[in-house]
Amino acid sequence: MQAGQTSSTTERVGIAVGESLRVSGLLQARSRARACYVLAHGAGAGMEHPFMAAVAADLARRGIATLRYQFPFMERGTTRPDPPQLAQATVRAAAAEAQRLLPDLPLFAGGKSFGGRMTSQAQAAAPLPGVRGLIFLGFPLHPAGRPSQNRAEHLFDVRIPMLFLQGARDTLAALDQLRPVCHGLGARVTLQVLADADHSFHVPARSGRNDAQVRSEALDALTAWIDGFL
Repeated sequence: MQAGQTSSTTERVGIAVGESLRVSGLLQARSRARACYVLAHGAGAGMEHPFMAAVAADLARRGIATLRYQFPFMERGTTRPDPPQLAQATVRAAAAEAQRLLPDLPLFAGGKSFGGRMTSQAQAAAPLPGVRGLIFLGFPLHPAGRPSQNRAEHLFDVRIPMLFLQGARDTLAALDQLRPVCHGLGARVTLQVLADADHSFHVPARSGRNDAQVRSEALDALTAWIDGFL
C-alpha cells in the first residue's frame, strides 16, 4: 500500500451510453492515484454491492482509482442482464468517461464475472481507447457444472495484456479448462489462482483464511500487475 496519501473521495457521476440512456457511476480516488480501473459489476449485484465497494476502497488505499458503474438492467432494477451489444456499449461509455474524468492516469478495465466478460467482448470487438490492459475478478468461463471453453473464443481477438484473478474452487471456471485457455493466449495473459476461493472469492473457515485476506491477496496481485506498466 502507498503511505502518506490523503483519504479517498467518492463522487457520483452520470455516464451517457446513448442519446437517451444514462447510467450511474461512482468515481473513487485519492489525490495521488497513479492509475484507474474501470470496474464493472456482475450479473447478480450492482456497483454498490459490498464486494464492489470493498474492492474500490482497498484499491484506493493502494493508490488505484476506480470508476464503478451500473449496467442498464441493474439501473432499471431488473434481474435479466442486458443483451451483449448494450452491455458492451455501456462498457465503452464507462471507459470513455473514465478517460475524460482522469485524463492523466493510465487506464485499465474489467470487472467481476459478467462485467469482466462484457469488457473483454467489447475490447475484442473494437479496442477501448486508452485502455492498457484488462483485469478479471473471476472470469465466467462456463456455466456451473458444464465445463467448456466456448466463452473464451473472443479472448483471442484481445491484443492487450490480461490478468485473470481466479478462485481455485470457482465452479464457473474450472482450472482444467481455464489453464489451457491462458496457455493458448500466450505471454499477454497472467493467471493468479487464489487458493480455496470460490467464484465470489469466498473461502471456507477450514482454509485458515477469511474473505478479506483473500481479497487483499487478489488486490495486491492486481496492483503489482498494474505497476508493471507504469
